[in-house]
Amino acid sequence: MEKLTQKQHTIGMWKFILTSILGLFLFVTPLTVDGEATLPVALLAGWLKETIGKGMPTVLIIIITISMLMTLYCSILKNAKTSFMKNLFEVNIIWLIIRLLGTFFAIVVYFKLPVPFVNTEATGGLIYNDLLPTLVTVFLFAGLFLPLLMDYGLFEFIGPMFSRVMRPLFTLPGRSAVENLASFVGDGTVGVMMASKQYAEGFYTRREATIIATSFSVVSITFAIVIAKQVEVMNHFFFFYFTVIASCLIAAMITPRIWPLSSIPDTYSNGSAEKLKEDIPAGYNALSYGFENAVYRGYRGRNFSDFLGLGFRTVMDMWFAVLPVVMAIGTIATMLAEFTPLFKILGAPFVPILNFLQVPHAAEASQTILIGFADMFLPAILIQDVPSEMTRFVIGALSISQLIYLSEVGGVILGSKIPVSLPKLFAIFLIRTAIILPIIIAMAHLIY
Repeated sequence: MEKLTQKQHTIGMWKFILTSILGLFLFVTPLTVDGEATLPVALLAGWLKETIGKGMPTVLIIIITISMLMTLYCSILKNAKTSFMKNLFEVNIIWLIIRLLGTFFAIVVYFKLPVPFVNTEATGGLIYNDLLPTLVTVFLFAGLFLPLLMDYGLFEFIGPMFSRVMRPLFTLPGRSAVENLASFVGDGTVGVMMASKQYAEGFYTRREATIIATSFSVVSITFAIVIAKQVEVMNHFFFFYFTVIASCLIAAMITPRIWPLSSIPDTYSNGSAEKLKEDIPAGYNALSYGFENAVYRGYRGRNFSDFLGLGFRTVMDMWFAVLPVVMAIGTIATMLAEFTPLFKILGAPFVPILNFLQVPHAAEASQTILIGFADMFLPAILIQDVPSEMTRFVIGALSISQLIYLSEVGGVILGSKIPVSLPKLFAIFLIRTAIILPIIIAMAHLIY
């Protein structure tokens, strides 16, 4: 790291401070609006979603159709004009099929075509009309403003201070504390976006990026309130959300140390296995070393036009690569949940376990345990009529703590630059469930 002049140091310091303050305000600072807890970036996304209103389905079909046409052009003709187009639209046959399938589902729902199982409010309609409008607006503002957190020194400032905590607890670099906090306080998809970008730029290994995406992508407190209301446990909401956070943190300490996360190669996107240094040189402490790194990164940070260009490319990446994948995977998952007994069959082995752990209505609860892999809201819907409040508490907390559901976070992970397969994602989901279920039940027994 070259030494900066006094003027350069001052410029770098103010760029780091001002961008970090703005970024933390947008992504991490809770606001209360009309009695609802939210974040500034979510508030902007909500405003845009409301402003577009009935035009949103048309916006979505345009984005997904462009993605399909460009993917066909670049993948078949291998004629991408720029490296950005090549990375975004030149895909292998599997991803080509997935994007085509997502486009087909979107066309069916948009034009209300009479295709059985797809065009229903619980399957394709749920993904297209309820989920994608939120994702497209969140991706826009998150993509535009993420560089404030990632490119001007905040990660470099946090890294040395948190490496002594993140490494021993979660086997992660200290800089990951920023996006893990953004995921916990804000939205899981934002954390996945950050992890994907940091992996692509060579700051995280494949294993580290996968751990962050699958272990810290917790839904916002707002959505936790929605789930708590659905299962009618708002009278214990503080304890309910504390249970979610506690179980997620315990799982995040265990899962990186066991298969399959432990078996993922600890290599960077360029193939290198040499870890980024987090050692503190002589003459510095964690705070002073982090500050010097942050000032240098701040000075070297992009100018305003480059900042906008990077944000625009990030938005395009998330819109064109992720939205068709979420539409395809989410629709298939909800169709399996809605029209087949698959998840009921998979849940049957949990009946004796739930009986042993003294969870009332074990048979009904078992049917919801794995269905959360399709969509996080499904377990709450299926369990809401069970008379036992303890059972509703357990299933509601479990559905949030499982984190990986294909209709949103799972689909975003699969569409991101983090190389993790669907079977491995399901394996991580199963292991998380096995770890957190007894923790949640134990917590529930404390109040019921």
